[in-house]
Amino acid sequence: MAPPSHRRRAPRPDRRGALRRRVPLRLLLPLLVLVALAAMLMLRGYVHSEILADHRVQDPAPTTEVPKEILEGGPVIDARGGKATTLSVPDHRLVLTFDDGPDPTWTPKMLDVLKKHDAHAVFFVTGTMASRHPDLVQRMVDEGHEVGLHTFNHPDLSLQSKKRIDWELSQNQLALTGAAGIRTSLFRPPYSSFSAAMDNKSWPVTEYIGSRGYLTVVNNTDSEDWKRPGVDEIIRRATPKNGEGAIVLMHDSGGDRSQTLAALDTFLPDLKDKGYEFDNLTEALDAPSAHSPVTGPELWKGKAWIFLVQASEKITGVLVVGLAIIGTLVIARFVLMLLLSGAHARRVRRKGFRWGPPVTEPVTVLVPAYNEAKCIENTVNSLMASDHPIEVLVIDDGSTDGTARIVEAMGLPNVRVIRQLNAGKPAALNRGLANARHDIVVMMDGDTVFEPSTVRELVQPFGDPRVGAVAGNAKVGNKDSLIGAWQHIEYVMGFNLDRRMYDILRCMPTIPGAVGAFRKSALEPIGGMSDDTLAEDTDVTMALHRAGWRVVYAENARAWTEAPETVQQLWSQRYRWSYGTMQAIWKHRRALVDKGPSGRFGRVGLPFVSLFMIVAPLLAPLIDVFLLYGLVFGPTQQTILAWLGVLAIQAVCAAYAFRLDKERMTHLISLPLQQILYRQLMYVVLLQSWITALTGGRLRWQKLRRTGVVGAPVNGAVPSGQAYDDDRRPVA
Repeated sequence: MAPPSHRRRAPRPDRRGALRRRVPLRLLLPLLVLVALAAMLMLRGYVHSEILADHRVQDPAPTTEVPKEILEGGPVIDARGGKATTLSVPDHRLVLTFDDGPDPTWTPKMLDVLKKHDAHAVFFVTGTMASRHPDLVQRMVDEGHEVGLHTFNHPDLSLQSKKRIDWELSQNQLALTGAAGIRTSLFRPPYSSFSAAMDNKSWPVTEYIGSRGYLTVVNNTDSEDWKRPGVDEIIRRATPKNGEGAIVLMHDSGGDRSQTLAALDTFLPDLKDKGYEFDNLTEALDAPSAHSPVTGPELWKGKAWIFLVQASEKITGVLVVGLAIIGTLVIARFVLMLLLSGAHARRVRRKGFRWGPPVTEPVTVLVPAYNEAKCIENTVNSLMASDHPIEVLVIDDGSTDGTARIVEAMGLPNVRVIRQLNAGKPAALNRGLANARHDIVVMMDGDTVFEPSTVRELVQPFGDPRVGAVAGNAKVGNKDSLIGAWQHIEYVMGFNLDRRMYDILRCMPTIPGAVGAFRKSALEPIGGMSDDTLAEDTDVTMALHRAGWRVVYAENARAWTEAPETVQQLWSQRYRWSYGTMQAIWKHRRALVDKGPSGRFGRVGLPFVSLFMIVAPLLAPLIDVFLLYGLVFGPTQQTILAWLGVLAIQAVCAAYAFRLDKERMTHLISLPLQQILYRQLMYVVLLQSWITALTGGRLRWQKLRRTGVVGAPVNGAVPSGQAYDDDRRPVA
């Protein structure tokens, strides 16, 4: 036996590599997008004072602990050396100060007036505004003005801890550094006024600010422009008496500053004529500049901050535009659905309506089947109850569970089994087409059951020789579970109501695989069912439109299908549908520039399908994103009302769809929960499909597990769900 030092150890698995294998890019990217979007929205909320903002204001307090020399001193308080002193501006010198900016509307105009009259000022900027408008801060510095701190979020510091005060100062400096590459030693507390107004609550803050190296600048002349008392009154209040020097308080942000702007344009030349000079603070005090340049890592940290804030602003702006687009699309779709589906129902239900001569000739029903042992007997038995003459072809696509043997053992007349090696659903359907005896071919899934009248109702539109394909009314048979009930709502409202609309618009995008009928003579020239995409039903429907055939909807041709019963199965199915639809749209993109029927579908059908089936669902999460944003950051009440309004519109459409389909309204009880939970899953599936398409990923056909829960109709009655067995578990 080899000594321990020479034993060969089995290589330890690379856990990071295993994690990378377990999390494919198409799953990782949606997660990263979600995290980045959340971070950008949080940052946007922070710089708009929607997060961590504190709007409380301290009540006046006694002044017993404030030194007398401060209460009776000048407006510049220097507590940096441990002993507080005050400074005053010399006579005939005015220091104009502007608080709460920079504002993108008013600050540039204030700067223009100052430049016009060759005057300097001090701008006490908040970190939120400086982060959002760094170009204005840079302009202030470039034009000789001084910049001071006014905190980041404008809280009353007398109500804050020292940690919060430090945070407000450091974040304010970070924004200033990123905007103009400087630091400043000037600070003005929010809600401050004169030195004489200092009290036992604000004075300790002033002392602490001094210990951090800042001059605290208040004022001794207040224009009170925030009250908008009129231009003349602003000038009167801002003008010092007897030629005294003063620090004048004005505002360049916080609302309409037109009066301040007009007063400034008059105030400056008038007082200059009286011998006043308008300097920044250090010029007026003959002191070194309050600005100091920042270099190295601190500078790049500030620039990175500004970059992120600007990115969050732009991303939020894009999201707002996207929200407007999705709002328009959602409302437009709902309006079109209500109007056009109503028109469709009135047309096909009016007395005496006929597609043409009754279709009575036999048809071929194709049932592609792969491992459908639990379902196939119900499917075939439902077809045997049909009141229309049919032949049934079950194309066994290499099943390994005895599907073909089950059908053969049933020994039913006019039912043939065709076996082939596993080649996929399109190949199975094409094999069935090649063996079909009749020109009209009905296609269904192996997990679907028909009512006795389904085939007859489905083929009647072929009485119109222009009709090349017919979409039936697919319904969820296993709607007794929560996830089944949600899909039931989706099928009735989202699919069947849409099909009525698309029928009127003559751009039906998809013949459902569960229940559809085709002219064999229409399919053969276009090559039958194609395996170019994962949505062969959408692909062939678009091809028929381009070939000039009409595709219509038969509302009474009902089929009951087994919908996925777990989140994983639903994900797999919808992922394939979404990705396949994108593939089909891309495949038929040439229709946009074609002439004739193909061009009409390309310029009418493709835009509608792209907008309502791809773009709208992709942007729809913005409704929920802004819902959450509004709930967290406000205005909460308006946000809830807006969301309830959208939900009400959806409920109206859903109720109308259920009424048209003669469905019980009780299933709509779960509609609000569907909008909160189920819709989120559909969002992620669609986003994942987009990422798969953009990254060139390949998606394989994924077989869903069947349970055979949807039984054959009895005397035309709707099939009901069977009891749960070992293979059919309720969704947790």
